[in-house]
Amino acid sequence: MARARHIPRVHLPEPLAVGQRVPLPDDKRHHLATVLRLRAGDPLILFNDTDCEFTATLVHADRKRAEIEITAAETPGRESPLDVTLVQAIARGDRMDFALAKAVELGVTRIQPVFTARGQVKLAGERLAKKQVHWQRVVVSAAEQSGRLVCPCVDTAADLAEVLDLPMHVERALMLAPDAGQPLSAHGRCTRAALLIGPESGLADDEIVRAAAAGWQGITLGPRVLRTETAGMAALAALQTQWGDLVV
Repeated sequence: MARARHIPRVHLPEPLAVGQRVPLPDDKRHHLATVLRLRAGDPLILFNDTDCEFTATLVHADRKRAEIEITAAETPGRESPLDVTLVQAIARGDRMDFALAKAVELGVTRIQPVFTARGQVKLAGERLAKKQVHWQRVVVSAAEQSGRLVCPCVDTAADLAEVLDLPMHVERALMLAPDAGQPLSAHGRCTRAALLIGPESGLADDEIVRAAAAGWQGITLGPRVLRTETAGMAALAALQTQWGDLVV
C-alpha cells in the first residue's frame, strides 16, 4: 500500500479567506519550492493564529515568486483549553531549541525566556536580537509540524527578577523545584497558568524565595533531577494531562 503523501503546513500570520490568492514570503517560497520541490498544483495547509485551518493549492512557484490559492477552511478545534505561559531559563545551544520546540508541541501559549543567576548563557545587543529571531523560527517550525493553529510568541528575553515583578494575569503560577513538597495534583483545576523552569544548575535559593514572595508555588515531579529541557517538557505534559487536552 502506498504511503499517504505528507502535506506541508505553513504559518501565515495574516487574514485569510477561501478564494483568496496569497503570495508567499520569500523564506516560505524557498522552503516549499526549492527545499521540498513543490510544484504548481501541489496541496498545502495554512494557519494564521485563529481557530481556522485552510486548505490551499500552490498555483505558481519559481525561484523568485510563489503564490497559493485558498480552497477551503475548517475549524478543527486543536488548541488546548489550558492557556500556559512558559517562563524558561535560557539554556545553551540545542537545549534551548529543544525546550522551545517541545513546549510548542505540548500546547504552550506564550514563551518568556529569562536570564537566571546560575544560567550560563550571556546574550545582549545584536547577539540577543539574532537569537530571538532564531527562537521564533524554531517555534514557527514546531507549530507547523505539530498541527497547531496558533503559533506561540517568544517574548523578549529578560532577567528573571524583572519578570517576577510583573503581573502574570494567570490563575496559577507554578515553579518546578526539586525540594517542593507538593505535586501538581495537589493544586486545583485552572484554565490559565504560568510555569517557571530554571537553568541546568537550577534556580538559586534567593530566586526561589523571591518567586515564592511574588506568588509562585513550588511543585515537584518526583525524586529525580531533570535537565532544564526535559523538565519543561515533563511539567507541560503533566499540566496538559491534568487540566488541558493531553489524554492518557
